[in-house]
Amino acid sequence: MANLEVTTVTIGAPDTAALAHFYERLLSWKVVVDEPGWAVVRNPAGGLSLGIQHEDAHVAPIWPGKPGEQQMQLHLEIRVDDLAGALAHALDCGAMLAEFQPQDDVRVCVDPAGHPFCLWIET
Repeated sequence: MANLEVTTVTIGAPDTAALAHFYERLLSWKVVVDEPGWAVVRNPAGGLSLGIQHEDAHVAPIWPGKPGEQQMQLHLEIRVDDLAGALAHALDCGAMLAEFQPQDDVRVCVDPAGHPFCLWIET
């Protein structure tokens, strides 16, 4: 069998550069591709990268999901060692805190394009 490796998770956005630079600030990663319609943010330590693809008809998902509304297709899970500090940093970078919070050791945020992501701490 061939060796398969997931290298990049790609999400859509109306402004690829803005979202790429949001994740660069949030994660302390590096934007390595920033061209019209496509950007890549890479972890300097290696591993998974985040691709941002331009979508003219982007509709931000609703969190939590509701019938008849744009459903979330995926979300990022970001482990942190200081939940309050990570939340403050995310908000400083331009994230919004989601109204619904499912548990005490997780903070659901929304990036500038409307994609939910979770900050979580091991308890």
